[in-house]
Amino acid sequence: MALGVVLLVLAVVAGMNLYAATVASVYMVGILMLVGALAQIAHAFQVRHWGGVVAWLLAGLLYGAAGIFAFANPLLAAATLTLLLAFALIASGIMRAWWSTSLRPLRGWGWIAASGVISAVVGVVFIAGWPQNTLWLLGMILVLDLAFQGATAIAFGLALRRLGAESGHATL
Repeated sequence: MALGVVLLVLAVVAGMNLYAATVASVYMVGILMLVGALAQIAHAFQVRHWGGVVAWLLAGLLYGAAGIFAFANPLLAAATLTLLLAFALIASGIMRAWWSTSLRPLRGWGWIAASGVISAVVGVVFIAGWPQNTLWLLGMILVLDLAFQGATAIAFGLALRRLGAESGHATL
C-alpha cells in the first residue's frame, strides 16, 4: 500500500506541471534508448560468427542517436513521440476492431470492438491536437499511469490485508 501512496503522490506532483512531466518522460525514453543502444552494440560484437554484425552495429548506433536526440531537443522528441503514439493507437485500434469481427460468435466480442474503436478515436484526437498537445500530452499520460498504478497497488494491498485477516495472518 505504501508503494501505491508514493505513486499517487508522484502522480499529483507530475500533474502540477505537465510540461515538466512531458520532458521527464522524454528523458526517460532517451535513457532507455541509450541503454538499448549500448546493448545492441555489445551484442553486435558478440555475434560476429552469425553474420550481420554491421546491421546490429548500425541499429545500435541509430538507436543511440535517437536517444541523444531526445536529450538534445526534448520538445521535438515529445512532438515525434506524440505523433508516433497517435499512429500506434490508430493502428492497434483498427486491428483490434477488425479482429473482433472474427470473434462475433463469442460472448463479449463487442467489448473488444469497442476498445478498438476507442483507441483509434483517441489516436485521431491526438493527431487533431498535434503539435500543440505535445507540451502536455505525454505528461498527462504519465500522470494517468502513475495514478492507476498507485490506485491498483493500494487496492491490492487492501485485498491482501483482508485476505490476511480472514486467514488469521493479520500482518500480511
